[in-house]
Amino acid sequence: MSNERLRLSAEEIYADELKALSQGDDRPRPANWRLSPQAVVTYILGGKAADGTTISAKYVGNRRLIETAVATLATDRALLLLGLPGTAKSWVSEHLAAAISGSSQRMIQCTAGTDENQIRYGWNYALLLAKGPSREALVKTPLTRAMEEGTLVRFEELTRMGSDVQDTLITVLSEKTLPIPELDTAVEARRGFNVIATANNRDKGVNDLSSALKRRFNVVVLPSPATLEEETGIVLKRVREIGTNLSLPPIRPADQEIVRIVTLFRELREGKTLNGKIKLKTSTGSLSTAEAISVGVSAWASAAHFGDGEMDAVSLASNLVGAVVKDPVQDTVALQEYLESVVRTRDGWSDLYTAIREVL
Repeated sequence: MSNERLRLSAEEIYADELKALSQGDDRPRPANWRLSPQAVVTYILGGKAADGTTISAKYVGNRRLIETAVATLATDRALLLLGLPGTAKSWVSEHLAAAISGSSQRMIQCTAGTDENQIRYGWNYALLLAKGPSREALVKTPLTRAMEEGTLVRFEELTRMGSDVQDTLITVLSEKTLPIPELDTAVEARRGFNVIATANNRDKGVNDLSSALKRRFNVVVLPSPATLEEETGIVLKRVREIGTNLSLPPIRPADQEIVRIVTLFRELREGKTLNGKIKLKTSTGSLSTAEAISVGVSAWASAAHFGDGEMDAVSLASNLVGAVVKDPVQDTVALQEYLESVVRTRDGWSDLYTAIREVL
């Protein structure tokens, strides 16, 4: 495995865990699945393989939600992972595809510019002009390949693309076929084919799903971490994993600084202090768990390259301000109020107050 690539896929990073689960998995598997549904849940939530191999937890949360998601994919109904930004929708989607199909690379990133050709199929125009419409001139998309091979295909941020383009999926999800009228034929889905989509309704620029399309998905809502401890654990784990993968220079343990990041994010996100005694202005941004992870990784890089090898208030400050202040007017006011009413008087946070004040 080459270390030159910036990011490895889930099936590459956790190849040993997937192999151990597969070898000891004697339970029934749906058609074209690499693992049984029970083994997929173990892969996502962590546990032990039959040979004793430790399986790391990829998602920390309600077991029943993951069981429902896996059970959905074992049927002919598509799965929609719904939640606020940063609730690990894409992370869970990637790992489900890796465990079930052996590849998480069949993926379409939906944007406002995504059109029907990027979902259904396109044409090699040189061949099209030379020979006319033919199978050879057809340019397959991740969707058509997944249908032909009986694997999962991922649609990331489904609500980012226009509603008329979204509805391209209706025939595929209901009839399990993709008509190609130019050739008077169709792509028929093999057993094992299914769709995992992710969406959120918080960010600007989202498009509502039509009622017809909604009915063809089973929706699983992934909630934000319920407690400070749970969210801190998630952020600590992912910061360590990402920093190690990026080969960042080692620094001293930064658990206490991560706690401060998560505390600040939760309080500004919820509009009140953790004890509920002080009401606060909220930020226009989502201040999600994913953003807290990004701040932690950036602060690690700052501490390693420009500090003394210890994450501190100085390495946190500029990264925190950059994450919180998305609207220069509204968010700056919210952060300044938070600094004066909470940070300035909180025990052990005076250094963070001073460092952030120097950045603002």
